[in-house]
Amino acid sequence: MKAKSIHGASISEIKTALEKSLVDGFSPTIAIVFISVHQDREAVRKLFKSKNIDVFGATSCGEFINGHQTEGEIAILLLELAKEHYTILFENMEDGNMDNAISKLAKSALKQFPNPSLIVCGPGINQKGEHFEGEKLVKSLEKQLGAEKLFFGGMAGDDWALKETFVFTNTKESNYGIVTLVLNGDKISLNGMAITGWKPMGIVRTVTKSEGKLLYEIDGKSAVELYLKYLGKSDKITEKDFKIFEDLAIEYPFLVERDTNETVIKSPTKIDHATNALVMDNPMPEGTKFWFTQPPEFDIVEEVIEKAAQLKTDLDTDADALLIFSCGGRKPILGPMVTDENEGLAELWDTPMAGFFSYGEFGRVLNGRQNFHGGSCCWVTLQENE
Repeated sequence: MKAKSIHGASISEIKTALEKSLVDGFSPTIAIVFISVHQDREAVRKLFKSKNIDVFGATSCGEFINGHQTEGEIAILLLELAKEHYTILFENMEDGNMDNAISKLAKSALKQFPNPSLIVCGPGINQKGEHFEGEKLVKSLEKQLGAEKLFFGGMAGDDWALKETFVFTNTKESNYGIVTLVLNGDKISLNGMAITGWKPMGIVRTVTKSEGKLLYEIDGKSAVELYLKYLGKSDKITEKDFKIFEDLAIEYPFLVERDTNETVIKSPTKIDHATNALVMDNPMPEGTKFWFTQPPEFDIVEEVIEKAAQLKTDLDTDADALLIFSCGGRKPILGPMVTDENEGLAELWDTPMAGFFSYGEFGRVLNGRQNFHGGSCCWVTLQENE
């Protein structure tokens, strides 16, 4: 497999970059496209269709390749891979039946290859304008494919408008669909992990009252008041306190315990004024155990790179290409360090890279099972077996 990454701020720049990439005989068959919702997706799709290059695409909250991190632009990983080793599948969920759509996708993948591995992008926003529940997608896909199958990916973004996200191929597009690059797992190896770097603070907390995404009580106390106290705010809630979610809440998520001895990040997104409840990005059922988190530190990026280096050493392998699905919240929280994180992974694997800032990530923690993640850096390498 050969790979190259290109970027541009317009369709004309992408066309120029694509032409330059072909001058040495490089003949890509796949374009993995991460693109701002403000760019002309139709023009990009037509460009690659005219070149007989298959498209796997998702809208972003910022995009990057080796040496370039942008906002509102386009980042693309081009792969030269024999067509018999992959297929791109697309399923719409507009009827609201996620399980049905994933069942069709999984059956097609298993029919194509006995041992499929997947790169998956789904919607970041559901049809109600809320955060899409990626955990349901992961559980459904794992159930249909089998727990041993590998898949990595992320939920599409829309430059933080939180209104409408898109996934697409050469010929299809949806604001509520799933696009999947299905690889022959016997020919193409996927290796990667999801890691957050957030650390627990204080005692274990328990959700004592909740409904859906509304969190009312923690340890029998008002969730709003306890969270504001954790942030150093007064017990007396004022209109000013409601505004903390514009700049503080994203930096102080909850570290939620899973039944797999793993944790996942879940974040308050706002306060529901009518019910005085925290509105979470993903549900926290009653009985959920979690910790408040420590403010992010410099060693978050170091931990990501160190664990990637350890995996590379343990596997004793190289990579033909690298994809990174990084939570959109990491960019404002880590600042310039998020670039160091992405570039560090690309330098470690010494391979063409592309990625985007997402609304949620799909992958495995080190030696863990398949899961949905929030607040994580989820990366995966692709390597064609000899």
